[in-house]
Amino acid sequence: MSVLHELAATIEARKSADPESSWTAKLLAKGPGKCAEKFGEESIEAIIAAATGDRENLTYEAADVLYHLLVMLAARDIKLDDVLAELARRQGLSGLEEKASR
Repeated sequence: MSVLHELAATIEARKSADPESSWTAKLLAKGPGKCAEKFGEESIEAIIAAATGDRENLTYEAADVLYHLLVMLAARDIKLDDVLAELARRQGLSGLEEKASR
């Protein structure tokens, strides 16, 4: 099992946890909109780190982005494996071909 799969499983388990006992449970209890907002905030922080060339901070923020992406997906009952299957479907397609197929 990959680190991302383990993290996704932990996030899924937190859906039924007491929001006072877990940051993930608290975030999920606030609903999909708040989860999306938090993902956006973390994404912006990663963008700033990338734009300024701060490799250490970008690594840290990228981890936050991945975590908050998984929380946002969980809030909408989308599984990591569904996203990975979509990536696998696109593998071998050029980006131009993939965009044209939409």
